Amino acid sequence: MAEPGSDQQDEGFSQFVVLHQAALSSSGVPPKYWKSLYRKLEGEIFDAGEWFGIMQVEEMEEEDEDTIEIEREQKKKPNPGNEATYKVIVTNENGLQASDPNSIFLIDHAWTYRVEHARRQLMEVPGLLHRMANLMGMEFHGEVPDEGVVEEVLTEMWKYNQTYQLSQGSAEEKVPVWYIMDEFGSRIQHSDEPSFVTAPFYYTPQQLAYTVLWPLRDISNGEEVSRDYAYGESDPLIRNCLLLPWQPVALSHVDCKTPEPADTHYQSIFAENKETLPHPVEPPLHDKSKIFKIFTDMQQVLNAIDHPRFVFTNDEKEADILFNFSHIKDYKTLSTERPHVLVSQFPCENLLTVKDCLASISRRVGGAEGPKWLPRTFNLKTELPQFIGYFKQREQRGEDNHWICKPWNLARSLDTHVTTSLPYIIRQRESTPKVVSKYIENPVLFHRDDVGMVKFDIRYVVLLRSVRPLKLYVYDVFWLRFANRPFTLDDLDDYEKHFTVMNYAPGVQLKQVHCDEFMTLFEKQYPDHPWKSTQDEIFKTFRELFQAACSKPAPLGICDYPLSRAIYAIDLMLKWETDQKGKKVMQPQILEVNFNPDCARACKYHPTFFNDIFSTLYLDETQNCHVTEIL
Repeated sequence: MAEPGSDQQDEGFSQFVVLHQAALSSSGVPPKYWKSLYRKLEGEIFDAGEWFGIMQVEEMEEEDEDTIEIEREQKKKPNPGNEATYKVIVTNENGLQASDPNSIFLIDHAWTYRVEHARRQLMEVPGLLHRMANLMGMEFHGEVPDEGVVEEVLTEMWKYNQTYQLSQGSAEEKVPVWYIMDEFGSRIQHSDEPSFVTAPFYYTPQQLAYTVLWPLRDISNGEEVSRDYAYGESDPLIRNCLLLPWQPVALSHVDCKTPEPADTHYQSIFAENKETLPHPVEPPLHDKSKIFKIFTDMQQVLNAIDHPRFVFTNDEKEADILFNFSHIKDYKTLSTERPHVLVSQFPCENLLTVKDCLASISRRVGGAEGPKWLPRTFNLKTELPQFIGYFKQREQRGEDNHWICKPWNLARSLDTHVTTSLPYIIRQRESTPKVVSKYIENPVLFHRDDVGMVKFDIRYVVLLRSVRPLKLYVYDVFWLRFANRPFTLDDLDDYEKHFTVMNYAPGVQLKQVHCDEFMTLFEKQYPDHPWKSTQDEIFKTFRELFQAACSKPAPLGICDYPLSRAIYAIDLMLKWETDQKGKKVMQPQILEVNFNPDCARACKYHPTFFNDIFSTLYLDETQNCHVTEIL
């Protein structure tokens, strides 16, 4: 390690700032602490024990006062037991000065994990379950992992969890990481008027994350070290909601209805997306001999189209059709400079493809409760009090309270969680933006001979040819995805029981059934429910969804740009409902709408797939194409 003040250390510090300035600033670490933080990170200096101690507070049955025991941080011994609580205090006789550039400290992490791996790690990593149980005040001294203790840790950990997210890497690597601080950090209690701040900090040279701790003011010897568990949130109602995992909150006065947001909500999303609307254009008229030049960055399209009226070009400027995987943002310039070019997407289509927007525009059909074809959904960022109130009401009525948390804009079930735990859901708000939807607790199941009754979902490819008039088609082949284990409402972190996306998980069995075979098997299993009737209901759902999405002008709805065409994949499930006559019916439930979906399976098993798609969208010719017009 370089000597303090040396040229080598100064150069190292300069590099540290270059690498970490954005993270330091976003975490609010005052610049006066940066050099000391660098020194402690480089030297792995954990000197909190020289300044702080842990205080155990036990309420005695025979006395009316607390018995206080102070343990020095470096000598502390875990003392499990449900009666014990802990606090951290300053033990340095001179106290701690906020102006001292050395008043920043590293806190180590006792456990770092992604949620889907938590149970397995607790069962398999030596000593982990014992340490977590003791840290959380549970009596557990066994050597063999105990499933009951594992369940208790998985429940209680949401009182201790913190989170961060990597900004680089694959989609899987960007899934939020959760961690629990060591015994010292985990025993820092909440205060609405905190004396300290904590923040996660990822140190790039070591590729390790720590928590950093620094004071908000001067602290005297014996004063408590506290932090605000809802740091940065000023709204009193939201603060109460965020603190609910640790303290009760009454929300009986909150209206649980969630009407469609105001126009300004969509306008702010539009501004945030940095999208521009196109100028009005007159679409060019083409005769039947026109050969269209396609520019695309999608290999599936390049490999699949052999229709005589389409050719490919490597020169984007001479293209008649732009069929790109990435999102177009500047429609204004495109419509001005290239008013004849057809494109494979619509302005403002994120209202369909982003989950929080999908939920809000769907309320145009179903009102504040939402339509019957979309599970009741709340935006955790803007509708947290309403969700908590609704959750509590269902709890009081004894109704099912299984919920699923999903990121706004991720696919493939990444960072998606099924739970009945309210603290679990509330804490999800601290990671990526999420919605929480009612989990389908009574799905229509499919019998797999090799497994039993499993969950399944259905993917339809939907083609939007125009907004005004609204012209909508469905590809005649649909795709099935199946869970690998029998469905029951337990083991909620068992991916192969509760999820159906198996084609991205290495070493996991992928069950494939063609839709023709599925329809035959389905009608054998459910003879009172002919597939045509079920599909008619599905198509009715699609019509209502797109009518809602196109019912208002952009940016409140999908933009009526006459040169736009689009292909979407709609994923849905079926659930059991009872109609007005008391008869059991299958109700479609839309799960999500995907932009530019992966069509590898479609191309593999249906060679004319993209020829049919392009003929429908760009030639307005559907004869001999495997599509059905539904609007």
